[in-house]
Amino acid sequence: MPLPSVRADVDACPGALRLHAAADGPLARIRVPGGRMTGAQLTAVRELAARWGDGQVELTSRGNLQLRALRDAPVAELAGRLRAAGLLPSETHELVRNIVASPLAGALPVEALDGALCADAALAELPGRFLFALDSGVGDVAFGADVAALPLDPPGEVAIIFAGVDAGLRVPAAETIPALLAAAHAFLDEREAQLGSPAPDMSVDSHPVAPPDSSGFVASVDVPPDGRPPRRVPHPRAGSQRVPWRVRELLDGPVRVAARTAATLGRTLREPVRLSRPVVREPIGVVGQPDGTVAVGALIPLGRLSDVQLEVLEAAATLTFTPWRGVVLPGLTPQAAQAWVAALAGAGLEVAVGSRWAGVTACAGRPGCAKSLADVRADADAATVAGDGLPVHWVGCARGCGSPAGPHVRVEATGTGYEVRSPYAVGSASAAEVGVLVGAARKG
Repeated sequence: MPLPSVRADVDACPGALRLHAAADGPLARIRVPGGRMTGAQLTAVRELAARWGDGQVELTSRGNLQLRALRDAPVAELAGRLRAAGLLPSETHELVRNIVASPLAGALPVEALDGALCADAALAELPGRFLFALDSGVGDVAFGADVAALPLDPPGEVAIIFAGVDAGLRVPAAETIPALLAAAHAFLDEREAQLGSPAPDMSVDSHPVAPPDSSGFVASVDVPPDGRPPRRVPHPRAGSQRVPWRVRELLDGPVRVAARTAATLGRTLREPVRLSRPVVREPIGVVGQPDGTVAVGALIPLGRLSDVQLEVLEAAATLTFTPWRGVVLPGLTPQAAQAWVAALAGAGLEVAVGSRWAGVTACAGRPGCAKSLADVRADADAATVAGDGLPVHWVGCARGCGSPAGPHVRVEATGTGYEVRSPYAVGSASAAEVGVLVGAARKG
């Protein structure tokens, strides 16, 4: 059963230069391609949260990080500190560095793709919701992206898939990055063709531009710290269709964008293969790696890290935040892994298989979001018990922010309780009774 899709007319994704006016104060989103960062970089993020925010760091469904309640944060200084930590390599492309990667695969070319994307001036005009994926071949991240590289048999060949659909485009593994960038250009070209005009109506973000307050914050408007004009983005024309943000929003998007990409690369599309989205579970506990090392995966309940948890994670040389709002510490010896399991569990992170938080996520809810009809995090905490089946996502309104890409149970606040939707059924319940309904919906 399809879930409702609700969105604003304007792509106003927050970033480190464009803060979002949330109910609890300005919100900054820090892009972390592939979810990969160092412990030292996480220290820089924690210090920003402690100085100007609420002291916590929030994870998104793309492995990015968010700082909330930045009421007194000067945007220029915030950006400068992120730049010094290596977390803001490009101001022009800051909103479009949206890359997910299989969290247990260390050899994927995340940095190379990020660098090539930032070096391509035209791709700064991608929507902030356009998503690239580098999949290890297990299918854990490919199906929710606009364009993804999915290794197939025979080894060395990669399928480039579009909005989860195989249109028959195959490239050698060495050409993965050029193919992904060509696909992004093809999306922009196809979008322009479908809008029916030779050039987009380039205007400053249509949200009202309020004067900056004493901190330099301007709600939902790009504020580059060097004084350059705001980033210009294409807007819908009067009486026309909305400007598509994702491949799936184009008419025959996967097929048309694939055809344009193949033409650019000088390749012929093959007979497509019907791909099946696998059941994906978050890495949790000690996980063996092909190179003889091990990784430790931990769930972060409802995707929010406290200052204590952040300080524990900072001791890691490298870490990977996952699209399931978890974290993976790679490249460990078995002895080091056991020490990390104890440290993470002691900080309140979930490292045991069977955790009640497995597969459970939520949007910000009240009081952080003015549109939310309930404190969904508190209600999810009260209702969630250990179980398996479909993932569950709690949302405070019909927008469904942060929803998983695949089949899941959607628990949506209605103002008087919750509506529970899954591919199998729809039902309603009060906050006190919703847990039973959610458990049944997960099982189908």
